[in-house]
Amino acid sequence: MTITAQMVKELREKTGVGPLDCKNALTQFDGDMEKAINFLREKGLAKAAKKAGRATNEGVIHCYLHHTNRLGVMLELNCETDFVADTDQFRTLANDIALQVANLAPLAVTREDLPADAVQAELDLQRRRALDEGKPEHIVDKIVEGRMSKFYEDNVLVEQPFIKDDSVTIGDMITQAIAELGENITISRFIRYAIGEDTAGEGE
Repeated sequence: MTITAQMVKELREKTGVGPLDCKNALTQFDGDMEKAINFLREKGLAKAAKKAGRATNEGVIHCYLHHTNRLGVMLELNCETDFVADTDQFRTLANDIALQVANLAPLAVTREDLPADAVQAELDLQRRRALDEGKPEHIVDKIVEGRMSKFYEDNVLVEQPFIKDDSVTIGDMITQAIAELGENITISRFIRYAIGEDTAGEGE
């Protein structure tokens, strides 16, 4: 099958991968767009996984201020070099993540950052709720597990679906950026201020 420039362009738009890799993937899978997409995403995940754990001592402090001046976010997004920190792609990622924090007010960056007592309180609440609903004891744990997944999705930044495209999470976006920029990228912390709130929402 002939791989056209339009096919390569479409695959680039869907994956953010370079034209040569897109053409090679399409050639490998005889023009099958879905198989090429899955292949490139898996390849990107593998590259990103190799970079996880590498020190991220550079980056940016990004500030987002809502047009009403009643809501603001400060976010620290880190990478390995100042070269990547200065790229438009990295700064756009920082802005998108800050926008996410402003709109969905997560409590923490990762599950591990959530206060243990808050997690335990939610577990206890969901267990009581399931039992009060008359759910059989032998399936209560499974129900609680499902509801806790929703709790994490609502409150953990990297697990939240992106507000501009709910087919990907913030974690997915970071993984893709790692694959494309070639450096480990981490969210160190954020703080969210809103007029009328007693305290600022913080996550780190």
